[in-house]
Amino acid sequence: MSEHVSQNAETDAEHPPEKHRGPVVLRRGRRAEDTTTDQRLLDSRGPSDWVHTDPWRVLRIQAEFVEGFGALAEVPRAVTVFGSARTPRDHPEYELGRQIGAALANAGFAAITGGGPGSMEAVNRGASEAGGLSIGLGIELPFEQGLNPWVDLGVNFRYFFTRKTMFIKYAQAFICLPGGFGTLDELFEALTLVQTKKVTKFPVVLFGSAYWGGLYEWVRGTVLSEGKIGERDAALLHVTDDIDDAVGIVLEAYKAWEDTH
Repeated sequence: MSEHVSQNAETDAEHPPEKHRGPVVLRRGRRAEDTTTDQRLLDSRGPSDWVHTDPWRVLRIQAEFVEGFGALAEVPRAVTVFGSARTPRDHPEYELGRQIGAALANAGFAAITGGGPGSMEAVNRGASEAGGLSIGLGIELPFEQGLNPWVDLGVNFRYFFTRKTMFIKYAQAFICLPGGFGTLDELFEALTLVQTKKVTKFPVVLFGSAYWGGLYEWVRGTVLSEGKIGERDAALLHVTDDIDDAVGIVLEAYKAWEDTH
């Protein structure tokens, strides 16, 4: 990338002198640079503040996408399961997650979770114990430890939006166990992507009617009744307490996807 001062002789306000820094154009007071980009690169180490600048973050984001795509490109059909990181191991929801992970593995699906503790660990554990592929996509957070020990294939991310892309791109369905803001965030993002046809044939299963029933009734009784969504949008949600039913919904959607590809 070259760096030079424009030879344009005009100096009026409409055509001010300019300096080119690769694709970047500098004019007026921004032109005052004593060194070139190559010189600043090669002369000395210099300050390390640049690693926290937005241009460098773009490269980190790019690297995360490359690593994620590379690690998951050959993953077989999969289901992403969300749930609370705060679920204790002696809680019934933990055992439920373990059974769901095993059921997905037995149905021929890899299980993808956020890789953390609680319900995520339970699903990874169930899938791994059943001989399936157990995947964890972790995130850098100030209050959670790293990937749980039941993850067979793990990728850690800095950025939520990169991680969300992987959750969607490499899964054929979502199953949401009881969870907090993170689960709700992923739930509504998935619904938005399906509603706007960014992804197709993508069921969203809410597992646990006692937990999700109030939300489901609000969606139908308020959001739908006031015309903020349509009947087809509301029908994207499936509420169940039965593992076979949840896996059946996933299998049916996957067959419909296969029939169109």
